[in-house]
Amino acid sequence: MKLDDDDFTLFGLPRRHALDRAELDVRWRALQAEVHPDRFVAQGAAAQRLAMQWAVRVNEAYGRLKDPLRRGVYLCELAGVDVGAERNTAMPPDFLLEQMAWREALDDAGDGATVHTLDREVAQRERALLELLGREIDELGDARAAAATARALMFVGRFREDIHRRLEALDA
Repeated sequence: MKLDDDDFTLFGLPRRHALDRAELDVRWRALQAEVHPDRFVAQGAAAQRLAMQWAVRVNEAYGRLKDPLRRGVYLCELAGVDVGAERNTAMPPDFLLEQMAWREALDDAGDGATVHTLDREVAQRERALLELLGREIDELGDARAAAATARALMFVGRFREDIHRRLEALDA
C-alpha cells in the first residue's frame, strides 16, 4: 500500500461505480485495524504519526467510495474529466424546466403531506440519475456524460436539502 494509491487500489477493489457495500465495509474495517495508531504505541511517536496519516487516508477513501455520487465524481476525475460543478452549471433545458417545476411545487406546498409527495418524486428521479451515472461509467465508459449526470445529481441533492428544510419548518 502507498499513500498515493487511488481509493480503489487502496481497498483492493476494481475501478467501477457498482460495488458491494458490505465488501467495502469489511475492507474498511480490516484496513482500519491494520493502520490504527494504537497498534504502533510501542514503536514511538513517528510511527504513530504515520499510522494517523494512514488512518485519515483510509477514512477519506472510505467516505468517497461509500457515497455513490462522490464515487462517481471520483471515477470521472480518475478518467481525467473534471466534473467542474463550481464552474459548469449549464444543464439541459428539460432538466432546468423540471427543476423550476419542483421549485414551484415546493413554494406552493401548504402542508407536510404535499412536501413528502414531492420528496418521493425527487428521490425517484435521484435514483434514476444514480443508475444512469453507474451505466455511463461502468458500461459506456463515458466519463464526460457521467460528469454531466453528476452535476445534475448535485442540483437534485441541493434541492432535496431544501425540501428537508421545508419539512423541518413545517414540523416546527
